[in-house]
Amino acid sequence: MNSFRHANLARRDCLKLGLGALMGGGLSGALKASSMARGKSQAKSVILVWLDGGPTHYETFDPKPDAPLEIRGNFSPIATKVPGIKVSQHLPKLAAIAHRLAILRSVRHDQGNHGAGNHYMMTGAPPRIPVGCGAFVSYHPSLGSVTASEIPAPEGLPSYFSLPSMTRSGGPNFLGSKFAPFVVDGSPNSPNFRVRDVTLPKEMDGAKTLSRQEMRQAVDRFARFADKQLNDPSLALDDHYRQGLDLMRSARAQAAFDIHNEPDRIRDSYGRNDFGQRALLARRLVEAGVPFIVLNEGGWDHHGGLFPALEKRLPTFDATLAALIEDMAQRGILDSTLVLVLGEFGRTPQINKDGGRDHWSNAMSILFAGGGTPGGQVIGATDRQGYAAVERVLSPEHFAATVYAKLGIDPAKILYAGNGRPAHLVSNPETIAELMG
Repeated sequence: MNSFRHANLARRDCLKLGLGALMGGGLSGALKASSMARGKSQAKSVILVWLDGGPTHYETFDPKPDAPLEIRGNFSPIATKVPGIKVSQHLPKLAAIAHRLAILRSVRHDQGNHGAGNHYMMTGAPPRIPVGCGAFVSYHPSLGSVTASEIPAPEGLPSYFSLPSMTRSGGPNFLGSKFAPFVVDGSPNSPNFRVRDVTLPKEMDGAKTLSRQEMRQAVDRFARFADKQLNDPSLALDDHYRQGLDLMRSARAQAAFDIHNEPDRIRDSYGRNDFGQRALLARRLVEAGVPFIVLNEGGWDHHGGLFPALEKRLPTFDATLAALIEDMAQRGILDSTLVLVLGEFGRTPQINKDGGRDHWSNAMSILFAGGGTPGGQVIGATDRQGYAAVERVLSPEHFAATVYAKLGIDPAKILYAGNGRPAHLVSNPETIAELMG
């Protein structure tokens, strides 16, 4: 299912000629954040690779070779460039650049279904009420939406992109539709790839566009539009109309999306597949100045057939991530770009009767690279059999606070919903010191 259609609001549809449907309660109010000074940032942009479904920590970044076979699984660990750090045998390219990576092995929480786990990790806030496994929920603004509200992109570009769809809880909640992600839902691997709604439709020539603009300016003279204190959805619609036109006219946006201008050797290094080319497009958006990009990669919910599935998928995943990190390092933008790789939780220790692993929130691994993160380290640990985080135990709040702090956003900030009620950006603003540098 297209998670974007099930979200609070459809940012791309709102941007489409400025006439999209406005949905949900995201228009209830605007951010009234306190005027705290932003701290010194280590990163200007984030690329968050979301492995939807919950990737296994055993077969990726936390192998357990000393556990019984029914727990350790079929894969063997391999040494990395950093002595003492091992990863799955199917991640050799990431192993070769382990000096650039920080592996967080000790995050745990208590939300063991997809809807709740997604919300917790994408917002740093647990859902306030129980939610179903397939739910698309938004009780708190997402990391991307908060970043978009705090860090503007260059003129003509949105601050928050999500490819090829929005995650279940990737929306802005009470921050409003202006800070929802712009969704790029095509395949950059296609020879005919183009971003919808970025090019002015042929039927709208310059004269017609100008005429429509003049008409809207006349309508704007009405008091209900001019009164900025009113929570009028038409105000948000007007914002989207302007943003849509800005995007269509932006030479920077046109250049960022023109992935066909990349040399073949670069495109080949990322992988001629959807994930590889989306990662390359994410790098181009970073170069254009976009602060937050999510790569929403589904298919990591392996309740059965885990090992044959990962034998096929992990090599591609490995090659693309390593290419992204190395390419940005060579271009001199890795230090200012935080790369994150995670899902909603880890997987069960015991391999089930179908050859898979089930949901498990007692342990998960998160990969950090760039953005001032000291590489070549592992933070925290699970027990010998990977049942639970037991050393340097950390929460989604610690994770979110660290991401915000790296971007120069105060994680202790207080947000205010449209009804005036305060909400902590992160209830526990303590960052993970080992990742801060």
